[in-house]
Amino acid sequence: MNAEATVPEPGREPDKGLPFGPGEIADQKALARTGAAVRERLAADQTVYKVPVERAEIYAVADFLTPAECDRFIAMIDANASPSRVLDHGYVGVFRTSYTGDVERDDPFVKMVDRRIDGLLGFDNSWGETIQGQRYHVGQEFKAHNDWFYTGAPYWQREKEMGGQRSWTAMIYLNDVEAGGITDFINLGVTIPPQRGALLTWNNATPDGLVNNETLHAALPVEAESKYIITKWYRTRRWGW
Repeated sequence: MNAEATVPEPGREPDKGLPFGPGEIADQKALARTGAAVRERLAADQTVYKVPVERAEIYAVADFLTPAECDRFIAMIDANASPSRVLDHGYVGVFRTSYTGDVERDDPFVKMVDRRIDGLLGFDNSWGETIQGQRYHVGQEFKAHNDWFYTGAPYWQREKEMGGQRSWTAMIYLNDVEAGGITDFINLGVTIPPQRGALLTWNNATPDGLVNNETLHAALPVEAESKYIITKWYRTRRWGW
């Protein structure tokens, strides 16, 4: 099961050696190269909208998935949803209260969408983690976190061998939400409501390859209905052992 990295819990001191913000990290040169390549590719794509912020690179594509494709992913998520995990805390009932529904990487439908995301960003498929599905019922949320890895955390030794630092995140909303469920980039003042079929992607690093704390984001609580998304993370090299 994929899990997400987080900032330390509010009120909790960072672990010894755990960087709490941006700084020197592993894979800096690779992150800078990857960022430049994806940035150039997205700039040349007329279907891509760049969110007008200066301190992070965030892009959106409307109607990336069809309604039928969204419904198919929703069914997959519902079929095996279980409490979501984060790398720092395992199962958490306060920090992240959503459910995760893993999808089968080798399923022909999943592979087709997987390749479509690869094509948008220009990544080799082997650099991407398996697509992860998430479901949020009323009241459920994921508090502010970053997708990049803290290289001072115990989990880094494993992730370093599994493909290194996370470079880009791609997230797709599978349904409209009547109320709540907004993606909030805390430090940027950017809030994005769920829009069925829309893809949101961002660079987890700065142009010079340092992890970017400005990508700190939260999934605000759902207030009505449910929220479904899929997420795919890319590394700085081939993912997996």
